Amino acid sequence: MKDKQTYWKENLRLIGLCLVIWFVVSFGFGLLLVEPLNTIRLGGYKLGFWFAQQGSIYTFVGLVFWYSRKMNQLDKKYNVEES
Repeated sequence: MKDKQTYWKENLRLIGLCLVIWFVVSFGFGLLLVEPLNTIRLGGYKLGFWFAQQGSIYTFVGLVFWYSRKMNQLDKKYNVEES
């Protein structure tokens, strides 16, 4: 029982971290900090615009792969991996 609780606590910590990172990138960089970021250009586009249009999507896809890798490691740690 203790292992299951610890496993889910670690899983929820990973999920929370992913949500915080995604929120900071999509809402923080895409909306709140758009004006300061727009002074920087990336490939000819303003950086604030890029984060609002593309950066949050790339970050989300990267987080999906990172979460998958971390969950595989966590599954092995608690011996609950799929066969």
